[in-house]
Order: sequence, then structure tokens, then C-alpha cells
Amino acid sequence: MSTPKDIKERAFEFALRIVKLCQHLDKQPGVPRTIAYQLLKAGTSVGANIEEAQAGQNRPDFISKNSIALKEARECHYWLRLLIAAKICQKTLGRTPSRGRRINAYSRLNSRQDKRRGI
Repeated sequence: MSTPKDIKERAFEFALRIVKLCQHLDKQPGVPRTIAYQLLKAGTSVGANIEEAQAGQNRPDFISKNSIALKEARECHYWLRLLIAAKICQKTLGRTPSRGRRINAYSRLNSRQDKRRGI
């Protein structure tokens, strides 16, 4: 039986897939390149903020970093949906949007639990 991956590892793998997708988009002029820039910033920021949250100075800092990760995950989901709707690279995406939604859900759950506990 396999164990579920740690959210930090999943966020890192997600960021890696985003980097590869953006490398592909960057080869195309115009709109795909512009969206790639936004997607790259949001997609890599999720994992970076989750990592930073683990080393938070206190609980409010931990909650703040996880909240930022959640916002970035939502932004990333937006850009991925836009890429699919515009048919810019539909086949390239694979399972990336669903991974983004799972990371988004985990971040939201983590932030809510800490806020309820008053941490």
C-alpha cells in the first residue's frame, strides 16, 4: 500500500510540471508567452510559500504563508483553465489542472483548520 505524498513534494512536482509547460509556451510568440509568464510566477510560488510556511516564525506567519499559497494556487488554476479554453495547449496539460485543484484544496483545508484552532 502506498502512502500519500507530502504536500511539499506534491507542490514541487506541480511546479516542475508548470516549468516544463511554460518552457513549451515560451517558444510560441504572443499570447502563449504572456500567459506562460503569469502561470510560471503563480505555479512556482505555491510550493515556495508552502516551504516557507514550514519555517514560519510563529503560527500567524504559518497561516499567512499557507493563505498566500492558496491564492497562488487559485491564480494558477485560472491560467490553466484559460489555456484550455483558448485551446492554446490543451493536449500538453495532461493532469496538471487536477493536481492544482488538489493542492488548492489541501491549502484551503490547512488554513481553515489553523484558523479554527486560533493558531
